[in-house]
Amino acid sequence: MIPAKTNIAIIGGGPIGLYLGLRLHQMGIDCVILEKRTGIDHHSKSLGIHPVSLELFREAQIIDLFLEDGLKIRRGIAFWNREKIGEISFYACPEPYQYILAIPQWKTEEILQNQLRESGRDILYRNAEVQSVQQENSGVFISGKHNGTYFGISADFVVGCDGKNSFVRESANIPFDGGPYPDYYIMGDFDDGTDFKQDAAVYLHDDGLVESFPLPNGHRRWVVKTDQFYESPILELLHEVISDRVGYSLKAEKNYMTSSFGVQQFLARTLHSGRILLAGDAAHVVSPIGGQGMNLGWIGAEQSALALQAAVKDSSKAETYFYEYTKHHRKIAKQTARRAEMNMHLGRKESSTLLYKFGVKMMLKPPLSRLMANLFTMRGLGRWPV
Repeated sequence: MIPAKTNIAIIGGGPIGLYLGLRLHQMGIDCVILEKRTGIDHHSKSLGIHPVSLELFREAQIIDLFLEDGLKIRRGIAFWNREKIGEISFYACPEPYQYILAIPQWKTEEILQNQLRESGRDILYRNAEVQSVQQENSGVFISGKHNGTYFGISADFVVGCDGKNSFVRESANIPFDGGPYPDYYIMGDFDDGTDFKQDAAVYLHDDGLVESFPLPNGHRRWVVKTDQFYESPILELLHEVISDRVGYSLKAEKNYMTSSFGVQQFLARTLHSGRILLAGDAAHVVSPIGGQGMNLGWIGAEQSALALQAAVKDSSKAETYFYEYTKHHRKIAKQTARRAEMNMHLGRKESSTLLYKFGVKMMLKPPLSRLMANLFTMRGLGRWPV
């Protein structure tokens, strides 16, 4: 049964909500996670965990669980069409996490969920559909259905981690500013028959970007830019595009997933309203090119956890703590969005000029290559001003 009262109610049990719940539990704060899905979606989705997140996981004492199941990407090789023009080594980044850890999102959620269960109390409630979020003088009342039965719970504070189409954000009447880009992609996960091993490869091609990333268990993800959105991605089209642009045939490789996506950028005008906070995609959406969105969500979850910890201790200053969270994390979200947009811009057809080629070659040589390695791995975004 969902309890009748809690300090913090987290609405949304994806990778951000699960991490936030774990951190609050570690801080000794009573909380629950309400997730409408009945289980983990085994679509691989996001896969790159950046050093800034690995540092958070180390502080949360869960880093070893991720290192056991993840694959370390230490180098990215850049091509102009099919010509190799350079590489970026993440050994140029600060120790000890001189790599991006590749791990499917479903595995990330599984690790976090298991950690919650092993912590001594299962605070995750699945098949819980929130239908109303109402702020009151001394708290927030949440109601809905859990396993088909009505529930109501009073919380001191609520955090919306319920995605881009956040019900919590809409309930708090917080504007979500932004819109779509004219960029579309198809991606697929395959057995890895390339010679890249644990290296990533990026092809800046005249006809559009091709990215290739290693995954655990001998798999590899391919991402290609397309001129239009394909509602139902066709495996043969992915084969054809990669063959034409890169000269590599995927037909002999087993396929595990294909999907298509467009690109959007949104940012909530404020990340709090009264006793309600936003985190993850409910707070911001950035281009997935570069794999920074989920990591941005974890940064925000950590910052919101610290703000909530302070608010629980002294609720009279909650507005001040939440204002500082909004101010600081919106700044980080804007920086991340600009970096993600830069990654996306390099893969467009209009960027396929000799001037851009010269510029990219320069970025791949010292000392600029060190700067680029740190930008790609989300360094320099700042931490919560404790």
